[in-house]
Amino acid sequence: AGIVSALGIAAGCFVHIVLVTFGLAAILNAVPVLFYIVKYCGAAYLIYLGIQTLINKNALASPQILPESLSKIFRDGFITNALNPKVALFFMAFLPQFADAQNFSASVALLGVIFNVSGTLVNIAVAVTAGSMGGFIREKLEASPFFKWLVGGTFILLGFRMALQKRN
Repeated sequence: AGIVSALGIAAGCFVHIVLVTFGLAAILNAVPVLFYIVKYCGAAYLIYLGIQTLINKNALASPQILPESLSKIFRDGFITNALNPKVALFFMAFLPQFADAQNFSASVALLGVIFNVSGTLVNIAVAVTAGSMGGFIREKLEASPFFKWLVGGTFILLGFRMALQKRN
């Protein structure tokens, strides 16, 4: 599941790579209302995930809980990253510095792919490491209402942080 989530995040990152490659991310920067629409959609989605965790009686609390489908896990990773406008702004600020002026779009695309692949490998390593600790987490933490509130609360706080963070 962690690997599939990392792949969903990577797919969401490709949305931003394409936007930056074709200059569309500049629109997010030039038209603040579009930036804020994407930003608030992403924040609302994180808050939604947190609330779902808190209100779902089975979320994180029962060893009999069925795992999420891999397609839902992929979709959640994709949506979370694709709706994060700061990824596009990061690529817009970072990638052009290293792009070849004569093949600008191709250079930006290649640099974006390299960044995304390396980041995905790190995310997969984190997922595998966390997955190996899954037994401990299930035994010690899942039965704890504290853990459910910690996970749900973290998503909600991240959503509010995203919504309230000032644009750079």
